[in-house]
Amino acid sequence: MSNALFRTKRVEQSILDTEEPEHALKKSLSALDLTVFGVGVIIGTGIFVLTGKVAKENAGPAVSLAFVAAGVACALAALCYAEFASTVPVAGSAYTFSYASLGELPAWIIGWDLVLEFALGTAVVAVGWSGYVRSLMDNAGWHLPDSLGGREGADGFGFDILAAALVLVLTAILVIGVKLSARITTLVVAIKVTVVLVVIIAGAFFIKGDNYKPFIPDAQAVEAGSGIKSPLIQLMFGWAPTNFGVMGIFTAASVVFFAFIGFDVVATAAEETKNPQRDMPRGILGSLIICTTLYVLVSIVVTGMQHYSELSIDAPLADAFKATGHPWYAGFISFGAAVGLTTVCMILLLGQTRVFFAMSRDGLLPRFFSRVHPKFRTPHRPTILLGVVIAILAGFTTLSELAELVNIGTLFAFIVVAVGVVVLRHTRPDLHRAFRTPWVPFVPILSVLATLWLMLNLPAETWLRFAIWMVIGVVVYFLYGRRHSLLQRQPEGGADGTRIPPGGAAG
Repeated sequence: MSNALFRTKRVEQSILDTEEPEHALKKSLSALDLTVFGVGVIIGTGIFVLTGKVAKENAGPAVSLAFVAAGVACALAALCYAEFASTVPVAGSAYTFSYASLGELPAWIIGWDLVLEFALGTAVVAVGWSGYVRSLMDNAGWHLPDSLGGREGADGFGFDILAAALVLVLTAILVIGVKLSARITTLVVAIKVTVVLVVIIAGAFFIKGDNYKPFIPDAQAVEAGSGIKSPLIQLMFGWAPTNFGVMGIFTAASVVFFAFIGFDVVATAAEETKNPQRDMPRGILGSLIICTTLYVLVSIVVTGMQHYSELSIDAPLADAFKATGHPWYAGFISFGAAVGLTTVCMILLLGQTRVFFAMSRDGLLPRFFSRVHPKFRTPHRPTILLGVVIAILAGFTTLSELAELVNIGTLFAFIVVAVGVVVLRHTRPDLHRAFRTPWVPFVPILSVLATLWLMLNLPAETWLRFAIWMVIGVVVYFLYGRRHSLLQRQPEGGADGTRIPPGGAAG
Protein backbone atom coordinates (compact mmCIF):
# COMPACT_ATOMS: atom_id res chain seq x y z
CA MET A 1 0.00 0.00 0.00
CA SER A 2 2.79 2.41 0.92
CA ASN A 3 4.42 1.89 -2.47
CA ALA A 4 1.13 2.78 -4.17
CA LEU A 5 0.72 5.96 -2.12
CA PHE A 6 4.16 7.19 -3.14
CA ARG A 7 4.05 5.98 -6.72
CA THR A 8 5.20 8.78 -9.00
CA LYS A 9 3.77 9.82 -12.32
CA ARG A 10 6.43 9.89 -15.00
CA VAL A 11 7.18 13.22 -16.59
CA GLU A 12 6.63 11.72 -20.05
CA GLN A 13 3.14 10.58 -19.03
CA SER A 14 2.26 14.00 -17.62
CA ILE A 15 3.27 15.65 -20.88
CA LEU A 16 1.32 13.09 -22.94
CA ASP A 17 -1.81 13.83 -20.89
CA THR A 18 -1.68 17.43 -22.09
CA GLU A 19 -2.11 16.25 -25.68
CA GLU A 20 -5.56 14.72 -25.22
CA PRO A 21 -7.95 16.95 -27.24
CA GLU A 22 -10.61 17.02 -24.52
CA HIS A 23 -8.11 17.89 -21.79
CA ALA A 24 -5.59 20.08 -23.66
CA LEU A 25 -5.20 23.77 -22.83
CA LYS A 26 -4.45 26.36 -25.50
CA LYS A 27 -0.80 27.45 -25.68
CA SER A 28 -0.76 31.22 -26.10
CA LEU A 29 1.51 32.78 -23.46
CA SER A 30 4.98 34.28 -23.97
CA ALA A 31 7.78 35.13 -21.55
CA LEU A 32 6.46 38.71 -21.40
CA ASP A 33 2.96 37.46 -20.54
CA LEU A 34 4.37 35.31 -17.73
CA THR A 35 6.46 38.16 -16.35
CA VAL A 36 3.43 40.43 -16.41
CA PHE A 37 1.41 37.75 -14.61
CA GLY A 38 4.11 37.51 -11.96
CA VAL A 39 4.37 41.27 -11.42
CA GLY A 40 0.58 41.52 -11.50
CA VAL A 41 0.04 39.05 -8.66
CA ILE A 42 3.05 39.98 -6.50
CA ILE A 43 2.51 43.72 -6.34
CA GLY A 44 -0.61 44.21 -4.24
CA THR A 45 -1.41 45.89 -0.97
CA GLY A 46 1.92 44.75 0.44
CA ILE A 47 3.87 47.52 -1.26
CA PHE A 48 1.35 50.13 -0.06
CA VAL A 49 0.85 48.86 3.52
CA LEU A 50 3.52 46.47 4.83
CA THR A 51 6.35 48.95 4.30
CA GLY A 52 5.11 51.25 7.04
CA LYS A 53 4.13 48.46 9.42
CA VAL A 54 7.50 46.71 9.51
CA ALA A 55 9.47 49.97 9.45
CA LYS A 56 7.62 51.26 12.51
CA GLU A 57 7.45 47.99 14.44
CA ASN A 58 10.45 45.88 13.41
CA ALA A 59 13.29 47.34 11.36
CA GLY A 60 13.17 51.14 11.04
CA PRO A 61 14.77 52.48 7.83
CA ALA A 62 16.49 49.09 7.47
CA VAL A 63 13.19 47.73 6.17
CA SER A 64 14.78 47.92 2.74
CA LEU A 65 17.24 45.24 3.89
CA ALA A 66 14.29 43.14 5.10
CA PHE A 67 12.84 43.24 1.59
CA VAL A 68 16.22 42.16 0.23
CA ALA A 69 16.37 39.25 2.69
CA ALA A 70 12.83 38.17 1.84
CA GLY A 71 13.63 38.52 -1.87
CA VAL A 72 16.66 36.25 -1.47
CA ALA A 73 14.52 33.62 0.29
CA CYS A 74 12.02 33.81 -2.56
CA ALA A 75 14.81 33.65 -5.15
CA LEU A 76 16.03 30.34 -3.70
CA ALA A 77 12.53 28.89 -4.09
CA ALA A 78 12.14 30.53 -7.52
CA LEU A 79 15.27 28.77 -8.83
CA CYS A 80 13.73 25.43 -7.86
CA TYR A 81 10.37 26.34 -9.42
CA ALA A 82 12.12 27.41 -12.62
CA GLU A 83 13.80 24.01 -13.06
CA PHE A 84 10.57 22.11 -12.49
CA ALA A 85 8.42 24.38 -14.66
CA SER A 86 10.83 24.04 -17.59
CA THR A 87 11.24 20.27 -17.13
CA VAL A 88 7.57 19.43 -16.46
CA PRO A 89 5.60 22.07 -18.43
CA VAL A 90 2.22 20.89 -17.17
CA ALA A 91 -0.56 22.76 -15.34
CA GLY A 92 -0.65 22.38 -11.56
CA SER A 93 2.61 23.92 -10.33
CA ALA A 94 3.76 22.34 -7.04
CA TYR A 95 1.08 19.63 -7.30
CA THR A 96 2.40 18.40 -10.66
CA PHE A 97 6.02 18.71 -9.54
CA SER A 98 5.31 16.64 -6.42
CA TYR A 99 3.53 13.95 -8.45
CA ALA A 100 6.62 13.59 -10.64
CA SER A 101 9.12 13.41 -7.78
CA LEU A 102 7.59 12.49 -4.41
CA GLY A 103 4.47 10.48 -5.23
CA GLU A 104 0.69 10.64 -5.32
CA LEU A 105 -0.12 11.23 -1.64
CA PRO A 106 2.32 14.15 -1.24
CA ALA A 107 1.02 15.57 -4.54
CA TRP A 108 -2.57 15.33 -3.32
CA ILE A 109 -1.69 17.05 -0.04
CA ILE A 110 -0.02 19.94 -1.89
CA GLY A 111 -2.86 20.24 -4.41
CA TRP A 112 -5.50 20.14 -1.69
CA ASP A 113 -3.62 22.82 0.19
CA LEU A 114 -3.08 25.13 -2.78
CA VAL A 115 -6.74 25.02 -3.80
CA LEU A 116 -7.67 26.33 -0.35
CA GLU A 117 -4.88 28.91 -0.21
CA PHE A 118 -5.64 30.36 -3.65
CA ALA A 119 -9.37 30.46 -2.84
CA LEU A 120 -8.84 32.34 0.41
CA GLY A 121 -6.27 34.60 -1.20
CA THR A 122 -8.67 35.51 -4.00
CA ALA A 123 -11.44 36.28 -1.52
CA VAL A 124 -9.14 38.40 0.66
CA VAL A 125 -7.96 40.44 -2.33
CA ALA A 126 -11.51 40.90 -3.63
CA VAL A 127 -12.67 42.24 -0.25
CA GLY A 128 -9.63 44.54 -0.07
CA TRP A 129 -10.31 45.78 -3.61
CA SER A 130 -13.91 46.51 -2.64
CA GLY A 131 -12.70 48.64 0.26
CA TYR A 132 -10.48 50.78 -1.98
CA VAL A 133 -13.24 51.22 -4.57
CA ARG A 134 -15.81 52.21 -1.94
CA SER A 135 -13.33 54.76 -0.59
CA LEU A 136 -12.88 56.26 -4.06
CA MET A 137 -16.66 56.25 -4.59
CA ASP A 138 -17.19 58.05 -1.28
CA ASN A 139 -14.67 60.72 -2.33
CA ALA A 140 -16.71 61.21 -5.50
CA GLY A 141 -19.97 61.48 -3.54
CA TRP A 142 -21.32 58.05 -4.47
CA HIS A 143 -22.36 55.91 -1.52
CA LEU A 144 -23.41 52.26 -1.47
CA PRO A 145 -26.02 51.14 1.09
CA ASP A 146 -24.43 49.56 4.18
CA SER A 147 -26.13 46.26 3.39
CA LEU A 148 -24.21 46.05 0.08
CA GLY A 149 -20.86 47.08 1.52
CA GLY A 150 -20.10 43.86 3.36
CA ARG A 151 -20.76 42.61 6.86
CA GLU A 152 -18.40 45.13 8.44
CA GLY A 153 -20.41 48.24 9.21
CA ALA A 154 -23.78 46.62 8.41
CA ASP A 155 -26.36 46.43 11.22
CA GLY A 156 -27.99 43.24 10.00
CA PHE A 157 -27.63 41.47 6.67
CA GLY A 158 -24.53 42.47 4.78
CA PHE A 159 -23.22 41.33 1.41
CA ASP A 160 -20.17 42.83 -0.29
CA ILE A 161 -21.64 43.24 -3.75
CA LEU A 162 -18.48 44.81 -5.21
CA ALA A 163 -16.20 41.97 -4.08
CA ALA A 164 -18.58 39.32 -5.40
CA ALA A 165 -19.07 41.17 -8.69
CA LEU A 166 -15.31 41.46 -9.24
CA VAL A 167 -14.80 37.71 -8.81
CA LEU A 168 -17.65 36.89 -11.19
CA VAL A 169 -16.39 39.29 -13.88
CA LEU A 170 -12.88 37.87 -13.64
CA THR A 171 -14.31 34.35 -13.80
CA ALA A 172 -15.98 35.21 -17.11
CA ILE A 173 -12.72 36.65 -18.46
CA LEU A 174 -10.79 33.50 -17.52
CA VAL A 175 -13.42 31.30 -19.20
CA ILE A 176 -13.14 33.27 -22.45
CA GLY A 177 -9.39 32.75 -22.62
CA VAL A 178 -6.08 33.09 -20.86
CA LYS A 179 -4.72 35.31 -23.64
CA LEU A 180 -7.50 37.83 -23.02
CA SER A 181 -6.61 37.62 -19.34
CA ALA A 182 -2.99 38.33 -20.24
CA ARG A 183 -3.92 41.39 -22.29
CA ILE A 184 -6.08 42.84 -19.52
CA THR A 185 -3.38 42.04 -16.98
CA THR A 186 -0.74 43.76 -19.11
CA LEU A 187 -2.81 46.95 -19.21
CA VAL A 188 -3.59 46.91 -15.51
CA VAL A 189 0.00 46.06 -14.52
CA ALA A 190 1.25 48.94 -16.66
CA ILE A 191 -1.04 51.31 -14.73
CA LYS A 192 -0.01 49.80 -11.39
CA VAL A 193 3.73 49.96 -12.07
CA THR A 194 3.34 53.53 -13.35
CA VAL A 195 1.72 54.51 -10.05
CA VAL A 196 4.55 52.87 -8.11
CA LEU A 197 7.21 54.58 -10.23
CA VAL A 198 5.53 57.97 -9.80
CA VAL A 199 5.51 57.42 -6.04
CA ILE A 200 9.23 56.54 -6.11
CA ILE A 201 10.26 59.43 -8.35
CA ALA A 202 8.04 62.06 -6.72
CA GLY A 203 8.85 60.87 -3.21
CA ALA A 204 12.58 61.06 -3.89
CA PHE A 205 12.30 64.87 -3.96
CA PHE A 206 10.96 64.91 -0.39
CA ILE A 207 13.61 62.69 1.21
CA LYS A 208 15.41 64.09 4.26
CA GLY A 209 18.67 62.46 5.26
CA ASP A 210 17.94 62.87 8.99
CA ASN A 211 14.99 60.49 8.68
CA TYR A 212 17.43 57.61 8.07
CA LYS A 213 19.07 58.10 11.47
CA PRO A 214 19.47 55.62 12.99
CA PHE A 215 19.32 53.33 9.96
CA ILE A 216 19.25 50.23 12.20
CA PRO A 217 17.60 51.25 15.51
CA ASP A 218 18.76 49.61 18.73
CA ALA A 219 17.28 46.17 19.38
CA GLN A 220 14.27 45.76 21.64
CA ALA A 221 13.03 42.42 22.96
CA VAL A 222 9.43 41.62 22.11
CA GLU A 223 7.28 40.77 25.11
CA ALA A 224 6.07 37.20 25.11
CA GLY A 225 2.56 36.82 23.77
CA SER A 226 -0.06 34.71 25.44
CA GLY A 227 -1.72 31.48 24.48
CA ILE A 228 -2.10 30.13 21.01
CA LYS A 229 -1.56 33.46 19.29
CA SER A 230 2.18 33.39 19.96
CA PRO A 231 4.52 32.57 17.09
CA LEU A 232 5.24 28.83 16.98
CA ILE A 233 8.97 29.42 17.42
CA GLN A 234 8.22 31.16 20.73
CA LEU A 235 6.08 28.29 21.99
CA MET A 236 8.63 25.65 20.95
CA PHE A 237 11.87 27.27 22.03
CA GLY A 238 10.82 30.02 24.43
CA TRP A 239 12.50 32.57 22.17
CA ALA A 240 10.71 35.78 21.24
CA PRO A 241 11.32 37.67 17.98
CA THR A 242 13.30 40.90 18.17
CA ASN A 243 12.22 44.37 17.19
CA PHE A 244 14.92 46.50 15.57
CA GLY A 245 18.59 45.66 15.56
CA VAL A 246 20.03 43.16 13.10
CA MET A 247 17.64 40.39 14.16
CA GLY A 248 14.76 42.83 13.77
CA ILE A 249 15.57 42.91 10.05
CA PHE A 250 14.99 39.16 9.82
CA THR A 251 11.82 39.41 11.91
CA ALA A 252 10.63 42.05 9.42
CA ALA A 253 11.63 39.77 6.54
CA SER A 254 9.26 37.07 7.82
CA VAL A 255 6.46 39.66 7.66
CA VAL A 256 7.22 41.26 4.30
CA PHE A 257 7.80 37.83 2.75
CA PHE A 258 4.06 37.63 2.17
CA ALA A 259 4.26 40.65 -0.08
CA PHE A 260 6.24 38.40 -2.47
CA ILE A 261 3.91 35.41 -2.51
CA GLY A 262 2.51 34.92 -5.97
CA PHE A 263 5.48 34.29 -8.23
CA ASP A 264 4.78 30.56 -7.85
CA VAL A 265 1.38 31.10 -9.50
CA VAL A 266 3.27 31.72 -12.75
CA ALA A 267 4.23 28.04 -12.76
CA THR A 268 0.56 27.02 -12.93
CA ALA A 269 0.41 28.45 -16.47
CA ALA A 270 3.27 26.30 -17.78
CA GLU A 271 0.96 24.21 -19.96
CA GLU A 272 -0.43 27.32 -21.66
CA THR A 273 3.00 28.71 -22.55
CA LYS A 274 4.27 28.59 -26.13
CA ASN A 275 7.86 27.73 -25.19
CA PRO A 276 7.81 26.71 -21.51
CA GLN A 277 11.38 25.40 -21.44
CA ARG A 278 12.69 28.87 -22.27
CA ASP A 279 9.95 31.20 -21.05
CA MET A 280 8.98 29.77 -17.64
CA PRO A 281 12.35 30.51 -15.96
CA ARG A 282 12.33 33.99 -17.51
CA GLY A 283 8.81 34.71 -16.30
CA ILE A 284 9.35 33.41 -12.75
CA LEU A 285 12.75 34.97 -12.10
CA GLY A 286 12.08 38.14 -14.10
CA SER A 287 8.91 39.02 -12.18
CA LEU A 288 10.63 38.37 -8.85
CA ILE A 289 13.61 40.62 -9.72
CA ILE A 290 11.34 43.46 -10.87
CA CYS A 291 9.15 43.33 -7.77
CA THR A 292 12.07 43.08 -5.34
CA THR A 293 13.64 46.17 -6.93
CA LEU A 294 10.38 48.13 -6.66
CA TYR A 295 9.83 47.06 -3.05
CA VAL A 296 13.33 48.14 -2.00
CA LEU A 297 13.02 51.51 -3.74
CA VAL A 298 9.59 52.21 -2.21
CA SER A 299 10.83 51.36 1.28
CA ILE A 300 13.85 53.63 0.86
CA VAL A 301 11.66 56.51 -0.31
CA VAL A 302 8.94 56.24 2.33
CA THR A 303 11.38 55.99 5.27
CA GLY A 304 13.27 58.95 3.84
CA MET A 305 10.13 61.07 3.48
CA GLN A 306 8.97 60.55 7.06
CA HIS A 307 10.75 59.25 10.16
CA TYR A 308 9.93 55.58 10.69
CA SER A 309 8.49 56.27 14.16
CA GLU A 310 5.89 58.60 12.62
CA LEU A 311 4.78 56.38 9.73
CA SER A 312 1.18 55.22 9.73
CA ILE A 313 0.43 51.51 9.59
CA ASP A 314 -2.75 51.59 7.49
CA ALA A 315 -1.58 53.84 4.64
CA PRO A 316 2.09 54.76 5.06
CA LEU A 317 2.74 55.97 1.51
CA ALA A 318 -0.38 58.11 1.25
CA ASP A 319 0.11 59.58 4.73
CA ALA A 320 3.79 60.27 4.07
CA PHE A 321 2.80 62.45 1.11
CA LYS A 322 0.17 64.17 3.26
CA ALA A 323 2.84 64.90 5.87
CA THR A 324 4.95 66.61 3.21
CA GLY A 325 2.00 68.76 2.13
CA HIS A 326 0.98 66.82 -1.00
CA PRO A 327 -2.36 65.14 -0.20
CA TRP A 328 -3.21 64.71 -3.91
CA TYR A 329 -0.91 61.70 -4.03
CA ALA A 330 -3.05 59.90 -1.43
CA GLY A 331 -5.95 59.54 -3.87
CA PHE A 332 -3.54 58.63 -6.64
CA ILE A 333 -2.05 55.83 -4.52
CA SER A 334 -5.54 54.54 -3.60
CA PHE A 335 -6.40 54.45 -7.29
CA GLY A 336 -3.22 52.49 -8.04
CA ALA A 337 -3.94 50.02 -5.24
CA ALA A 338 -7.52 49.45 -6.43
CA VAL A 339 -6.40 48.90 -10.03
CA GLY A 340 -3.53 46.69 -8.94
CA LEU A 341 -5.63 44.38 -6.80
CA THR A 342 -7.71 43.49 -9.87
CA THR A 343 -4.81 41.58 -11.41
CA VAL A 344 -3.87 39.97 -8.09
CA CYS A 345 -7.39 38.58 -7.81
CA MET A 346 -7.45 37.38 -11.43
CA ILE A 347 -4.14 35.56 -11.31
CA LEU A 348 -4.83 33.88 -7.97
CA LEU A 349 -8.11 32.63 -9.43
CA LEU A 350 -6.29 31.43 -12.55
CA GLY A 351 -3.73 29.56 -10.44
CA GLN A 352 -6.39 27.84 -8.36
CA THR A 353 -8.40 26.64 -11.35
CA ARG A 354 -5.28 25.20 -12.99
CA VAL A 355 -4.36 23.19 -9.89
CA PHE A 356 -7.97 21.94 -9.62
CA PHE A 357 -7.94 21.10 -13.36
CA ALA A 358 -4.68 19.13 -13.09
CA MET A 359 -5.94 17.11 -10.12
CA SER A 360 -9.16 16.35 -11.98
CA ARG A 361 -7.29 15.20 -15.09
CA ASP A 362 -5.40 12.71 -12.92
CA GLY A 363 -8.67 11.38 -11.48
CA LEU A 364 -8.00 12.62 -7.93
CA LEU A 365 -11.01 14.94 -8.35
CA PRO A 366 -14.02 14.19 -10.60
CA ARG A 367 -12.94 13.95 -14.27
CA PHE A 368 -15.98 16.06 -15.15
CA PHE A 369 -13.89 19.13 -14.33
CA SER A 370 -10.98 18.22 -16.61
CA ARG A 371 -12.77 18.79 -19.93
CA VAL A 372 -11.86 22.07 -21.61
CA HIS A 373 -14.25 24.39 -23.43
CA PRO A 374 -14.51 23.31 -27.12
CA LYS A 375 -14.04 26.88 -28.38
CA PHE A 376 -11.94 28.72 -25.79
CA ARG A 377 -9.79 25.70 -24.75
CA THR A 378 -9.97 26.76 -21.10
CA PRO A 379 -10.98 24.69 -18.03
CA HIS A 380 -14.38 26.40 -17.88
CA ARG A 381 -16.09 24.00 -15.49
CA PRO A 382 -13.73 24.36 -12.49
CA THR A 383 -13.35 28.07 -13.28
CA ILE A 384 -17.11 28.66 -13.05
CA LEU A 385 -17.55 26.46 -9.97
CA LEU A 386 -14.69 28.00 -8.02
CA GLY A 387 -15.54 31.51 -9.19
CA VAL A 388 -19.09 31.26 -7.84
CA VAL A 389 -17.94 29.73 -4.54
CA ILE A 390 -15.29 32.41 -4.02
CA ALA A 391 -17.73 35.19 -4.97
CA ILE A 392 -20.10 33.98 -2.24
CA LEU A 393 -17.21 33.66 0.23
CA ALA A 394 -15.98 37.17 -0.52
CA GLY A 395 -19.49 38.59 -0.30
CA PHE A 396 -20.39 37.19 3.10
CA THR A 397 -17.03 37.12 4.92
CA THR A 398 -15.33 40.06 6.59
CA LEU A 399 -11.79 41.04 5.68
CA SER A 400 -10.60 40.55 9.26
CA GLU A 401 -11.87 36.95 9.26
CA LEU A 402 -10.23 36.17 5.92
CA ALA A 403 -6.95 37.93 6.63
CA GLU A 404 -6.29 35.70 9.66
CA LEU A 405 -5.76 32.71 7.33
CA VAL A 406 -2.09 33.18 6.42
CA ASN A 407 -0.50 31.61 3.34
CA ILE A 408 1.28 28.85 5.24
CA GLY A 409 0.36 26.46 2.42
CA THR A 410 2.43 28.41 -0.09
CA LEU A 411 5.46 28.18 2.18
CA PHE A 412 4.85 24.46 2.56
CA ALA A 413 4.74 24.16 -1.23
CA PHE A 414 8.13 25.91 -1.44
CA ILE A 415 9.65 23.20 0.76
CA VAL A 416 8.09 20.39 -1.27
CA VAL A 417 9.34 21.84 -4.57
CA ALA A 418 12.87 22.30 -3.23
CA VAL A 419 12.97 18.72 -1.96
CA GLY A 420 11.44 17.50 -5.22
CA VAL A 421 14.25 19.05 -7.27
CA VAL A 422 16.83 17.02 -5.35
CA VAL A 423 14.78 13.82 -5.54
CA LEU A 424 14.11 14.11 -9.29
CA ARG A 425 17.79 14.82 -9.97
CA HIS A 426 18.53 11.49 -8.27
CA THR A 427 15.69 9.40 -9.70
CA ARG A 428 15.61 10.85 -13.24
CA PRO A 429 19.06 12.21 -14.11
CA ASP A 430 18.28 11.44 -17.77
CA LEU A 431 15.58 14.13 -18.10
CA HIS A 432 16.33 17.13 -20.29
CA ARG A 433 16.37 20.22 -18.08
CA ALA A 434 16.22 23.46 -20.06
CA PHE A 435 16.94 25.30 -16.81
CA ARG A 436 18.95 23.78 -13.99
CA THR A 437 18.89 25.04 -10.42
CA PRO A 438 22.53 25.92 -9.61
CA TRP A 439 24.54 24.21 -6.87
CA VAL A 440 22.15 21.36 -6.13
CA PRO A 441 21.61 20.24 -3.39
CA PHE A 442 22.91 23.35 -1.58
CA VAL A 443 20.44 25.86 -3.07
CA PRO A 444 17.38 23.63 -2.39
CA ILE A 445 18.62 22.97 1.17
CA LEU A 446 19.04 26.71 1.77
CA SER A 447 15.55 27.24 0.35
CA VAL A 448 14.09 24.69 2.78
CA LEU A 449 15.88 26.22 5.76
CA ALA A 450 14.86 29.78 4.86
CA THR A 451 11.23 28.73 4.36
CA LEU A 452 11.14 26.77 7.62
CA TRP A 453 12.43 29.82 9.48
CA LEU A 454 9.63 31.94 8.05
CA MET A 455 7.04 29.26 8.85
CA LEU A 456 8.19 29.05 12.48
CA ASN A 457 7.51 32.78 12.83
CA LEU A 458 3.84 32.24 11.95
CA PRO A 459 1.18 32.20 14.71
CA ALA A 460 0.47 28.81 16.23
CA GLU A 461 -3.23 29.01 15.35
CA THR A 462 -2.23 29.19 11.68
CA TRP A 463 -0.42 25.86 12.08
CA LEU A 464 -3.49 24.43 13.83
CA ARG A 465 -5.81 25.43 10.97
CA PHE A 466 -3.27 24.09 8.49
CA ALA A 467 -3.15 20.72 10.30
CA ILE A 468 -6.95 20.44 10.43
CA TRP A 469 -7.28 21.17 6.70
CA MET A 470 -4.56 18.61 5.91
CA VAL A 471 -6.31 15.92 7.97
CA ILE A 472 -9.55 16.61 6.08
CA GLY A 473 -7.60 16.36 2.82
CA VAL A 474 -6.11 12.98 3.72
CA VAL A 475 -9.59 11.66 4.55
CA VAL A 476 -10.94 12.89 1.20
CA TYR A 477 -8.00 11.28 -0.60
CA PHE A 478 -8.63 7.84 0.87
CA LEU A 479 -12.41 8.07 0.39
CA TYR A 480 -12.29 9.35 -3.21
CA GLY A 481 -8.93 10.30 -4.70
CA ARG A 482 -7.09 7.01 -4.23
CA ARG A 483 -10.03 4.95 -5.53
CA HIS A 484 -10.41 7.05 -8.70
CA SER A 485 -6.76 7.84 -9.41
CA LEU A 486 -5.87 6.97 -13.00
CA LEU A 487 -2.31 6.17 -11.95
CA GLN A 488 -3.44 3.69 -9.29
CA ARG A 489 -5.71 1.97 -11.84
CA GLN A 490 -2.79 1.40 -14.21
CA PRO A 491 -0.49 -1.63 -13.90
CA GLU A 492 3.06 -0.89 -12.75
CA GLY A 493 4.31 -1.81 -16.19
CA GLY A 494 2.45 1.10 -17.68
CA ALA A 495 4.63 3.70 -16.04
CA ASP A 496 7.35 3.59 -18.69
CA GLY A 497 6.20 6.69 -20.51
CA THR A 498 4.01 4.92 -23.09
CA ARG A 499 0.57 6.34 -23.71
CA ILE A 500 -2.05 4.79 -21.43
CA PRO A 501 -5.76 5.35 -22.09
CA PRO A 502 -7.60 6.76 -19.05
CA GLY A 503 -8.48 3.86 -16.78
CA GLY A 504 -6.92 1.32 -19.15
CA ALA A 505 -3.79 -0.77 -19.40
CA ALA A 506 -0.72 0.02 -21.36
CA GLY A 507 -1.05 -0.58 -25.03
